[in-house]
This record gives sequence, C-alpha cells and structure tokens, in this order.
Amino acid sequence: MPKYDYIIIGAGAAGLLLADALGKDEFFASKSILVLDKDDKTKNDRTWCFWEHGKGQFDDLIYKTWDTIYVGGQLLQQSTSIAPYTYKMLRGIDFYNHFVPKIKAYPNITWVQEEVEHIEEQEKEVLVTTSSQKFKGQTVFSSLYDPPIPLKQSKYPVLQQHFVGWQIKTEQSVFNLTEATFMDFSVPQKGNTRFMYVLPFSDNEALVEYTLFSEHHLEKSEYEEAIKTYILENYGDIKYSIEETEYGSIPMTCYPFHQHNTHQVFRIGIAGGWAKPSTGYTFYNTSRQVPKLVEHLKTGKPLTKFHQRTRFLFYDMLLLDILYENNHLGHEIFESMFKRRKASLILKFLENETNLWEELKIVTAPKPMPFIKALFKRIF
Repeated sequence: MPKYDYIIIGAGAAGLLLADALGKDEFFASKSILVLDKDDKTKNDRTWCFWEHGKGQFDDLIYKTWDTIYVGGQLLQQSTSIAPYTYKMLRGIDFYNHFVPKIKAYPNITWVQEEVEHIEEQEKEVLVTTSSQKFKGQTVFSSLYDPPIPLKQSKYPVLQQHFVGWQIKTEQSVFNLTEATFMDFSVPQKGNTRFMYVLPFSDNEALVEYTLFSEHHLEKSEYEEAIKTYILENYGDIKYSIEETEYGSIPMTCYPFHQHNTHQVFRIGIAGGWAKPSTGYTFYNTSRQVPKLVEHLKTGKPLTKFHQRTRFLFYDMLLLDILYENNHLGHEIFESMFKRRKASLILKFLENETNLWEELKIVTAPKPMPFIKALFKRIF
C-alpha cells in the first residue's frame, strides 16, 4: 500500500494552491505528497471572482477585470467606481491549465485521478480509500465538504449562496463591457434575498447569474426562468446562445469547522470554513490562508492550533442571524450600504481590512433595529 507524508484530497483552488506551495518550497523537498481528485481538470467548471488593490499573484491568469460595478434594486440604481480596488475574474480552466502541469512536474508529488470514498484515521496514520485502491498518509488535507455537519447544530445558522449561471453570446452588442453588475435586486425577491450578477466579457458576451442567499435550493427550472426573464427585461427580445453553464452552492455560516480538525486530518477550502460567511467569497481568502498554513507546518506545531476568530466573524454572524430569521431583508441591507457608503469602503470591510471607525460607518448604514435585535439575541 503506497504511503505518503501528505495527502491532498481535492484539486480545487485550495488543493492546488497548497500542492504548489509545498512543491516549490525546499523545506518540503524530502516529503512525499499525493494529490487525489476525481476529475481530470480539463473543463471550465467554475468561475472565481475577487477584488484586489493593485497587482496580484494571479494577474497573468485573470480573464477579465472591471473598475466599475453596478448595484441596483428598489432603493438605488448606482454605477460606481471601486478604486483603489479592481474586480477580477479567474476562469477555472485557466487556473487548472497553469497549476496542474506545474504540480505534476514536482518530483515529490504524485497525482492520481480517482474519487475518494472514505477517510479513516488510525493510530499513527490515515487510511484513504478510493474507488480502486488504498493509500496511507501521515497527514491528510481534505477539501471534501460534508453538508450535514453544520446542520446538526442550531447555534450557528446555515444559509446557502446558491446560483445558476449562463455564459451567453448575443447576436448584437448589448453589454456594457466596462461595468460588472455586482448585485441587482430588481428581480422578484419572493421572501428571499435574490439578485442577478452579470459579468460582461465583451459587448456581446457575458456571464449572467441568478443568485440567492437563502436556506433552501430551488428547482433548476426556477433559476433558468429567472435568467431568461432578466435577459428579456433588461436587454430586450434578443437572440443568444448559451455557451457554458455553471451551478454552485456555497455554505454561509460562522460554524467553527476547525473544531473537526485533528493532528492528522485538516480541512481546507470551503470544508475548512474558508468561505467568507456573509458573502460566500472563498478564493481570495484561500489564497491568503494557504501560505499561513504552510508556515504553520514548518513550525511543527499541531494542526489543531491553526485557526483564528476575528471581530469580523461576529459581524458576519449578526448578518446571517438576520437573514436566517428574515431572509427578505437582504436586499434592504445591501442596498442601504451601497447607497450610503462608498463601494470601496464596503469591499474593504468585506475583505476584513477595515479599522473600527470604518466598521462603525458600515454597520450604521442599514436600518439599525434588525442588527440590535440580533445582537441582543446573541448576548442574552
């Protein structure tokens, strides 16, 4: 049975960034590393977006950027600069094409395309079973998310950011190439927090996505009908083809996933709670977590010690408490924030980079009563 020092389960953003960080670091040159994933990573199966101040480490892979965003709904229709930030889009296929060959070329890394069926912690090692074989590892980094885990408790509410997106190509020019639609709440809310998200790649190509922050998923047809209706109402009765589709669901919760980490099995990515609870954005935070994790490994300290809880988690928790009890309030909260505060400040806050004075500006933008009630409920 093959044995490895490190086994990385899942070759998404977290798994690939971790494998690359270990592979290029001389400190781990003597360590044997196995990467397991069920897919061959040759499909454009997802899109990652994030905002960043200035140049970043992924700029050579970025597919499209925008310096202006649109936020719309009942309270506002606003196009605004996000300077000094830039909104960046990274396609999964471009990320895979860059990192997969690079990782496979490291002499101490083995890549196996198989689906993991079971992880079993033993006394001194971990047994990982795939569809056709077994591997042993001293330490396992797993990106396998187990949805029932946070649902077994009630202290931390669990919502989902769930969406269906169509990359469409129109016969005529209809899109504003210079502006990304960040949140358009003009769509019927139906008791939830629902918005459209539009990323134009050219004047006749764009990703049009219907997104919800809510507890339960919809039937696929409801997402699709919402996209069709939005295109018709905003761009007219145009002819278009659907070039690609994507579907996703990201947990939105402050549940402490790290408490399930052990000395031998450590959860990464969404499975490790690396998604921003109040927005679902995961990629950029993952890119910041991986280097910290690698440095932690070098210290020899237990993996169970690698976690942190900041005041921003408390802000996230209050918002999720509100949306869990009154899901329809989402559009009012976000619209009020963008109406009364600069978009750049809001993005800075959502990246956990603001100071206390700036945070006070943000939390006082929406109507205060829902937050006061949520605060008292948490305290008492």
